Parts: sequence; C-alpha cells; structure tokens
Amino acid sequence: MAQRFEHKVVVVTGGTDGIGLATARSFATQGARVYITGRRQDRLDAAVGEIGQGVIGVRGDVSDAADLDRLYAQIGRDHGRVDVVFANAGISEQAALGNIDEAHFDRLFDINVKGMVFTVQKALPLMSAGGAIVLTGSGAGVKGFPGLSIYSATKAAIRALARGWTADLKSRGIRVNVVSPGMVLTPAMATYLRTNEGAEAWMQQTIPFGRLGNTDEIARAVLFLASDDSSFVGGEELLVDGGFVAV
Repeated sequence: MAQRFEHKVVVVTGGTDGIGLATARSFATQGARVYITGRRQDRLDAAVGEIGQGVIGVRGDVSDAADLDRLYAQIGRDHGRVDVVFANAGISEQAALGNIDEAHFDRLFDINVKGMVFTVQKALPLMSAGGAIVLTGSGAGVKGFPGLSIYSATKAAIRALARGWTADLKSRGIRVNVVSPGMVLTPAMATYLRTNEGAEAWMQQTIPFGRLGNTDEIARAVLFLASDDSSFVGGEELLVDGGFVAV
C-alpha cells in the first residue's frame, strides 16, 4: 500500500521528545526521509535510535542562524529539496507580570518566534509548489493563564505568522498552517504534574473530553496538515485540545 509521505523530505525541529518525536516517527512510518533537530546530542542520538530507519539527526539550536544554515546545507547536499517543514521547537517558562525579566522575554521570543521565523525562511530556497509548512502553536495563544503571558504572546505571534505567510507564499503553492495542542502528556508535562499536586485532576475537570491528550494524537493532526488531504486548507489553526478552547 502506498505511503502518504513516501520519498518526501521532512524537517522536524525539536524532534527529540514529546510531540516532535512522535511526529517524526509518524512521518518516518509513512515513508518520509525525516531530519530532526535538537540541542542535546545525547537526546538526539536516542531519538534517532528509537525511530530507526528513515531519520537523520542534526544537532542544532533554532535560535542560532548558523545551526539552521548547517541543517539546510546538509539537506541540500543529500536531497536538494524540502517538502515539509514542521517548525515545532519551542520552550515554556513561567513568570508573572512584575517578575518578568529581559532574560525570560528574550529566551522565549528567541526560540519560539525568531527561531520559527528563520526555520521557515531558510527552508524556502529548497521548497517548491506542493510544499507544506506546519507551525506549533498552543491553546495558550488565545487563553490567559497565570504566569504565562510571555509564552502566550509567542504563541499568538505564531498564529499571526501563519496568516501573513499564507499570503506571502500563495503564489508559490506552499501552504502554511498551525497545529495548536492543548494539555498533552509529554515528558515536560509529566514532570510538571509530578511536582504540582492536584494539577492533573484540575486539567481532567477542565478539558471537555475529561483527559489529557497524547502525542500521537497531535502527530496525526500534523500529518493531516502536511499531506494532500488538507490541500485546500491554508492559514488555519487546528486546535487539538479535547475541546478546551472551544467549549
């Protein structure tokens, strides 16, 4: 049976754990040649070993232009093209208004926004009509949470980028969309739940579906947005959050 991404070249930033890892694994299972990035070599090696055939790890920080240049130079030598970019790398940190410092602001915007901008822009010379770009947003981009105003602002910026880039790239036949997970059981979330008693019960009561999402559910949404199944979808935000934002 034909695989949806057979012979496709896919980039997944932040692909060493959580949503990025699950999505990279799904792309590889569907026949893609997947390039994943991460800042730590040990975690990158572990992710490559877990996914197996079809994946290549390239260590790098998306906030470092030289690392992105090195990533795309390697892909250019190997394949001469990129078909899908899943710009997923991002971080979350808390700081309530009154305690926000420049370092907190700069870290979040450097990785979540600047890193995403140049992850996409530097891929464009290798992309052609039919290409797809998927950005990782968050339900936090449209909801207010204590201590997360700067993080939420970065995710709202991502939503705006998708709209603008859809207009920029329409003549090139490259689609841009956002997948916005809600509360998902990633390794980072598991750590948070272990150290915050009662948080999981609150989430289960707050999410209409009564549970946290899992990373494979987000991966399936990303593959939909990256595939021809969504060929008439552009500039959209797909909330994958168990109804949290909508209800």
